[in-house]
Amino acid sequence: MGFLGKLKEKVTPPNVHVTVALKKQFFSLGENLEGTVQILPGEEVDCDEIRCEIACIERVRKVKRVYSQSLKREVEQEVWESAVLFSSKPQLSGPMHLSEGVALSFPFSVPLPPHLPPSMKTLDRRAEWSLKGVVAVRGRPDATSKTLELVVVSRELVQQPQPATVTCKYCGAVYPQSLDRCPNCGAPRTA
Repeated sequence: MGFLGKLKEKVTPPNVHVTVALKKQFFSLGENLEGTVQILPGEEVDCDEIRCEIACIERVRKVKRVYSQSLKREVEQEVWESAVLFSSKPQLSGPMHLSEGVALSFPFSVPLPPHLPPSMKTLDRRAEWSLKGVVAVRGRPDATSKTLELVVVSRELVQQPQPATVTCKYCGAVYPQSLDRCPNCGAPRTA
């Protein structure tokens, strides 16, 4: 390989098609984010690792006073400040040789911290969750999937399964089927 070929290889990612498939459309805080990273190499390449990258970034719009050189005074200016609240790069595979045309799939399951904010977008605040798959090759830029925007909801929004209920034929109270007697009037369960 000539000088230009080596230079081109150092600035271009490997020809590997990377996609991420999630098990469901949204996840709640405190549960595991589950899915698979799928890769299809378009060339023979030795990779250092295959991983996924998950992040929660909070952005807040603030008004700051800054000095304007042209006006020779301070003016108010809107700025977005951001902070990384969560970042995880779980490794799905260590070093391996990828053969051209051989598709591989790597499942992942990463716990989402329960104390972080859910996905939200308002006029002055955003909490955005993102995920992408990565094939890392030493000495070259990473081959990555498109960055997916995750929908992460609070635990309270996820509807919990309701226990089976019965209606008391004496007083009309509705109570869980697991009880032998009506908690309202004390009558024995008939159904």
